[in-house]
Amino acid sequence: MLTRAAGQRTSAWLHQYAHEKRIFLKVCHFNADHAHAVIDLPTNRCLEEVVQLFKGASSHWINEQKMVPGRFAWGRGYGAFSVSESALPAVVAYVENQVEHHRGLTSADELKLFVERYGLKWHGLETVETVSKSSNGSDTPR
Repeated sequence: MLTRAAGQRTSAWLHQYAHEKRIFLKVCHFNADHAHAVIDLPTNRCLEEVVQLFKGASSHWINEQKMVPGRFAWGRGYGAFSVSESALPAVVAYVENQVEHHRGLTSADELKLFVERYGLKWHGLETVETVSKSSNGSDTPR
């Protein structure tokens, strides 16, 4: 729903909002149909709270700025993954390169590949959970 220009404006606004909330937002990028953000999770906030703050405040701001026709709202879900310090530069580069990255791969196709590549188990549109292969070859939730 967001144009590239609207995504860039929203990203700049979200950086300022995160600073005000004392959440260190390393990088974020808004695509037309999804967003990516890399944050250092503060010790005094849980992940669910930070996502709720970001989604709620950005939705309000996008609507206040009339950046889309009608009313903007994020979908109810989100994905969150921890990243080691050694992998951080690659993850930041991935987020910064979203425009080029999604020229050849839709976000839905990318999510399917991600689920397969990292041993996750897809539960329709509701849930993705981590699984491991047991010695007898069956999937066991972790």
